[in-house]
Amino acid sequence: MVNFVEVQKPLLYGLMKIAGVVPYSLEIEPGTKINFWVPKETLKKKSGTGKPTKPEKPKKPAVLLIHGFAGEGIVTWQFQVGALSKKYSVYIPDLLFFGGSYSDNPDRSPAFQADCLVKGLRILGVEEFVPVGFSYGGMVAFKIAEAYPDMVRAIVVSGSIPTMTNTINESSLNRLGFSSSTELLLPTSVKGLKALFTIAVHKPLWFPNRLFKDYIEIMFNNRKERAELLEAVVVSNKDAKIPLFPRKIHFLWGESDQIFDLELAKNMKEQLGEKASIESIKKAGHLVHLERPCVYNRRLKKFLASIHYED
Repeated sequence: MVNFVEVQKPLLYGLMKIAGVVPYSLEIEPGTKINFWVPKETLKKKSGTGKPTKPEKPKKPAVLLIHGFAGEGIVTWQFQVGALSKKYSVYIPDLLFFGGSYSDNPDRSPAFQADCLVKGLRILGVEEFVPVGFSYGGMVAFKIAEAYPDMVRAIVVSGSIPTMTNTINESSLNRLGFSSSTELLLPTSVKGLKALFTIAVHKPLWFPNRLFKDYIEIMFNNRKERAELLEAVVVSNKDAKIPLFPRKIHFLWGESDQIFDLELAKNMKEQLGEKASIESIKKAGHLVHLERPCVYNRRLKKFLASIHYED
């Protein structure tokens, strides 16, 4: 039987190539591979071979788009690539255990994801960049900013927090009516995926059950490893701390976000100090960049334009 989500992938990939990005796989270390979508102009082909040479340093300011837990990179950021690619070199990775990226390293922490992405960017010739993280990807973006401040020009985050403590995790799950992060973020049934979708958006749209079923089959593989990723996100209250970030941090938040509400974002801004700023977007939930892409893209581009890039 035809899987409608799988059938649409070639069309999406074709549109991304028209927008100026192409797929590129990298071995980060033995046993660890990350799939990226990278700017086409950085991959010039050797004459006569048709194979790309070593990736070139981007000529435009670099932006790293880091996806969340319910979809791979290009699916998550499909409405942002074209909007950004004219003025920016856009890099879209698939995090480990998403979209074909994998590792035999047992480390499942967001810090390891961050290290792998930065190693990949260095191979791709990127020396400085702005990480833009959504949900789980926001946690990875915070880790990048904490560990590699000399490479990070600024950070943009939607629907995420620097540290998921036991208290925040339990409070969120109780409020949403779930017993575990795995039950919420790794649904095994159409009913479970519909519940996640309803929570993640401001105003749910109707989709046939078949489409939900097909999405589960394609997007929710590597369940054992992803459950381990979720376990590794949570830290004890006594070990939790908010790092000092030397760069600007901009929160782009859905006003109706039910997973991490706007009040939490405002509290983070106060804790992070004067370098942090926040904008909320009306009629948008957790999936703010998919629900209100035009507004999100305008706000994102305005913030990126405000950052000074050295030649």
